[in-house]
Amino acid sequence: MAEFIELKATDLAAMLCSRVCHDLINPVGAIGNGLEVLADPTQTAMADGAHDLIVNSAKHARAKLEFARLAYGASSTAGTDFDTRECERVAKLYFEIEKADLDWQVPLILLPKHKAKLLMNMLLIAAMAVPRGGLVTAKVDGPTGQERFIFTAVSDPEKRQKTLMPAGVEGLLSGAPEGGVDARGIQPFYTGILARMTDMVIEIGIANDMFTFTATPKA
Repeated sequence: MAEFIELKATDLAAMLCSRVCHDLINPVGAIGNGLEVLADPTQTAMADGAHDLIVNSAKHARAKLEFARLAYGASSTAGTDFDTRECERVAKLYFEIEKADLDWQVPLILLPKHKAKLLMNMLLIAAMAVPRGGLVTAKVDGPTGQERFIFTAVSDPEKRQKTLMPAGVEGLLSGAPEGGVDARGIQPFYTGILARMTDMVIEIGIANDMFTFTATPKA
């Protein structure tokens, strides 16, 4: 059995920063390429394509930045609650660049900051289960202070794609991944940290081609 890993705060911060940079490097680089084409008088025939590239890449960059700000960042002071309307806005913005569709069934409530971050990070993992398209459903139920998070993901049957268990995610969520943790796996590892911080028990699995991911308050 793999050993439980406790990262130093500096290592956790460095890996999360690397994750954000990895997510942004392609769209930001594409914006730069498009601007270079527009600035070159010899490539006027490619101007329309360059403009479309810039618009699309800016959309991707904005969605990923907004998501990272909410899911990873310290965007408010300690103890401040998050309005789920903001979570919904950012989630829908992010799914505009995802192949899967989002069914958001989260009521209008206030969640403690770290629980809101857990919700958003769980959503990101659920999306990983249907990378080629499908439907991701996000639900929150239960009384105030004892909310349960329920995510499901199913692939698009018309495309004959399988619903997947994201590689290595179970070990990363548990805090004891085989082979350790690096920037590539830091997001699910961080999700596990958030679950433990908020006294939530995570369960994850696939049955009948449906991915299910839940977080339930400890008894």
